[in-house]
Amino acid sequence: QVQLVESGGGSVQAGGSLRLSCVASTATSSFNVMGWVRQAPGEERDGVAAIYTIAGSTYYADSVKGRFTITLDGATNTVFLHMNSLKPEDTAMYKCAALTQAHPSSMTALQALSTLADYWGQGTQVTVSS
Repeated sequence: QVQLVESGGGSVQAGGSLRLSCVASTATSSFNVMGWVRQAPGEERDGVAAIYTIAGSTYYADSVKGRFTITLDGATNTVFLHMNSLKPEDTAMYKCAALTQAHPSSMTALQALSTLADYWGQGTQVTVSS
């Protein structure tokens, strides 16, 4: 059974930084796409950042472009989300997700990750205070 284990969440003030980690129990190359999805109370789940594990191409939600960076370390089967210039609206539960198959071309990587992911982590809370 594949497991994704996140860490790195916490409470910070606006303008601060956090780095989330997601360690997979299998090689990241076994997935097509990995990334991060967040959900705030009362809101829908949204894809935040995605990375194609073989090609290395990355995609971001407009709300985090220029502030968040997703990286992958194949040697340690870890995906990171580097979050800078955090805002109160970034407050949410962040979950690591992995999609094993190719997604429909009609869907973006972020849409596919948030709706078709095969595996999910347990989540790590990020709270940003103003």
